[in-house]
Amino acid sequence: MLEAMSTAAVGDDVFEDDPTVNALEKRVAQMFGKEAALFAATGSLTNQLAIRSLVKPGEELLTELTSHIVRAELGAGATFSGITTRTWEGHRGSFKASEVMRIASPDAGPYLVSTKAIAIENSHNFGGGYVQSFDEIKELRKASSAVGINMHLDGARIWNAHVASGIALTDFGSQFDTISVCFSKGLGAPIGSAILSTSERIADSRIWRKRYGGGMRQVGFLAAAANYALDNNISRLKLDHANAKVIAEACSAISPSLIDSTSVETNIVALNLSGTSITANELNNQLKEAGILAAALGPKFLRIVTHLDITETDLAKILEVLPKLLKRALVA
Repeated sequence: MLEAMSTAAVGDDVFEDDPTVNALEKRVAQMFGKEAALFAATGSLTNQLAIRSLVKPGEELLTELTSHIVRAELGAGATFSGITTRTWEGHRGSFKASEVMRIASPDAGPYLVSTKAIAIENSHNFGGGYVQSFDEIKELRKASSAVGINMHLDGARIWNAHVASGIALTDFGSQFDTISVCFSKGLGAPIGSAILSTSERIADSRIWRKRYGGGMRQVGFLAAAANYALDNNISRLKLDHANAKVIAEACSAISPSLIDSTSVETNIVALNLSGTSITANELNNQLKEAGILAAALGPKFLRIVTHLDITETDLAKILEVLPKLLKRALVA
């Protein structure tokens, strides 16, 4: 990857003059059956560009309660696009199309807020890497499009959902008006995401990217890393999924209350510490002292993510250290 970056042809992407970026944008758009794509620094930015394109100020976006868009983007939709957001609560970030449409208010007139877009996250970060039901996605697409509501895919981890489910990327692409994908999560590029949509929407998003301060010059170095990741790191995601399953099974063997190992579909192990004497921050610090990095995403919610830099030796260390700490917390 570093070699690809060091030899990349570059230009000025603000003027659409970077050949490596242009090639990446064309490639990733075609992978999902979309007309065009736009490279950006972060998934938060590409999500917000999609929201700006789909929802006007004063209109409404529907999404799940624990989705990244509402939980981890610092109210950007309201701040930058002037939109309102309403949520449903789904088990592990899931949804039922009928329930989502029940709370939607298409063309609500001059009194209520009109729903203009629905955002689905797949796989779902705070849901422990949950892979959304494609049947529900199709049903929601059919129902929402019938009443003029757009759909956005927060696909930061769509590569994991694709590998885990076997659903083709073009099939995912056919169900959404806009898509955000990330080249760093799972795929291992240092930086970069893209928004995919129609040529018209992407042309408008290019303008808004510049307004948001997201225009970049000789960024082909980063696009080269993304291209390398697409070439080499998609199919190997199944190894990350297998490693996550092994970690989950080891934790579940200590106490099923920690995690249902059968629920682990991708590369995220979400530990429920509510039945222990330890907080997520405390366990996180203990793991860090042992050289293992995790993330405390709630008082009793610890997330462990497997990725391409984890070796067999690393996995063995995790399987040695983590169970000991959990057993101690359960006894205490």
